[in-house]
Amino acid sequence: MSATTSEATGIEAAGGRRFAALLPFLALLAIGLVIPFVGNEYWVLIATRIAIYWVLISGLNLVVGYAGQLAIGYVALFTLGAYTTSVLAAGNATPPVPAFAALGIAGLAGAVFGVVVGLPALRLRTFYFAISTLGFATIVTQIALAWQDVTGGGIGLPGPTLPEPFDTVTGLLYLCLAFAAFSTWITANIARSRFGRALVAVRDADVAAEATGISKPRLLVLVFILAGALAAVAGGLFASLQTYITPDAFTFELSLLFFIAVLIGGRGSILGPLLGTIILTVLPEIAAPLAAWSTFLYAALLLVIVLAMPGGIAALLDFRNRKPLPPGRAIAPRPDAVRTLVAHRATPDILSLRGIVLSFGGVRAIDGLDLEVRPGQIHGLIGPNGSGKTTTLNVISGYYRPETGSMMLGGHTLAAGRTTDRAAHGIARTFQTPRLIGEASVLENVMIGGTIEGRATFLEALLSLPRHRREERVMEQRARLALAAVGLDGVTEVRADRLQHSELRFMEIARALMQRPAFLLLDEPAAGLSAEEIRRLAALIRAVSAGGTGVLLVEHHADLIFDICDHVTVLNLGRILAAGTPGEIRVHKEVVSAYLGA
Repeated sequence: MSATTSEATGIEAAGGRRFAALLPFLALLAIGLVIPFVGNEYWVLIATRIAIYWVLISGLNLVVGYAGQLAIGYVALFTLGAYTTSVLAAGNATPPVPAFAALGIAGLAGAVFGVVVGLPALRLRTFYFAISTLGFATIVTQIALAWQDVTGGGIGLPGPTLPEPFDTVTGLLYLCLAFAAFSTWITANIARSRFGRALVAVRDADVAAEATGISKPRLLVLVFILAGALAAVAGGLFASLQTYITPDAFTFELSLLFFIAVLIGGRGSILGPLLGTIILTVLPEIAAPLAAWSTFLYAALLLVIVLAMPGGIAALLDFRNRKPLPPGRAIAPRPDAVRTLVAHRATPDILSLRGIVLSFGGVRAIDGLDLEVRPGQIHGLIGPNGSGKTTTLNVISGYYRPETGSMMLGGHTLAAGRTTDRAAHGIARTFQTPRLIGEASVLENVMIGGTIEGRATFLEALLSLPRHRREERVMEQRARLALAAVGLDGVTEVRADRLQHSELRFMEIARALMQRPAFLLLDEPAAGLSAEEIRRLAALIRAVSAGGTGVLLVEHHADLIFDICDHVTVLNLGRILAAGTPGEIRVHKEVVSAYLGA
């Protein structure tokens, strides 16, 4: 079969998968549209509430499910949106504003306060951030109670009256379904974009995310803006549905419902949390006598999910990844694809370290290190455990800030401690323990390596505009080329956590090669590989250097070092014990005594 025919078949298969993924959403939308014709007004109201809740949860899903932030108190932004819309529409603080204009202003307020609520996530972790969001929810409720002239205090105020044809029960349902469909579309666009992949990388492999140039603060701020705007718009729609709002309508149980809907839906999924929203909204209506026990039931449900279904609904629906993988898979790198992938438009500069000193407590991990890595050469860095090899890579990568010394790339100084800058300077790396996103496919893991090359903005990704779509196609093609280059093109759609250890090693190299690096830092890539796999790794590294990329290789397999390296530096207790060609190092008496053995 020709390459053109194969590519066409692949495009058709991808189109078929996208249509199959779209079917459940279309089916749910169709059910929502026909409810007024087959159900009574009560179930129309329930369907409207589901649609409103989903507008909020779709944005919260990016924060919790994709970025991994424990934002429990998003009812605060829901409350803010409801009161902002109602106050503006009623004219309690300004001249009366039309209902849809008030809804738009509420969305803008939600975007601003979404950042305010989310800022602690840049400093706080896990439960501390969760507590801060709950604190903000309490503040909003207290303001609503205290600002009686505007909000009506404990008595409350009327919700906004929407214009025709949305002033009826059915009209409001269709409006809310339209908002729900739009929020599903835009959040799915983000989830499938480089921004969505970056969110998952920050969640599951933050160190690797930094190495590929992903800036966590900027990324989270963008997502907090979107999630805050959606939460506030949902609040405004809720106020219209309720017709009258009081602080009692915005309870901790409601905030818990939003959060648990994402958890039972499953991380990294859109359909799962949508189904979770439907279940959690309908369940109390079916089990009305147990409404007083709602908090207890939510807690019990959450416990069951954690113990029996940790992957949530999304994991139950992931039938494709339950298929057994073919046994006896072999990794067969393709040097010709490597050269195409890493071809440089200009000869890279020299990477040099001068007088680097770094101490941990009273121990000198690196003591006056001078090192030079040249383009197109393989530089081996060896030594006993604790000699400072990985520490050197961490200094170059910006994870450690040296006390003294300088790092230069050509005539430019590499700023110390700036991890996200390295990818932009053409420096990529792998790690001793492969850093992967287990729940993402192999292809998605590798595409993360090309994140910083994207030029389409967050808004372009949100609306799936042409430049974004073009970049996604190009990035996917490069990722497939990278996987072919390292010999993993047969497992592109497989979840990364199903791969063997050796395959993960090569997958991480593919992700680094996606950056088209001027310098590739490899930290013990041969660890855990068989003799044949090490031989193929050697051929792959040679092909990378032949493409003009400088390679700094930290490795304990001395045979690999001496077979492929152009230059070898030996460290001992943070100092250079010897440096030279492999032939010179093999016979160096101190190296033989301290490291190689007799």
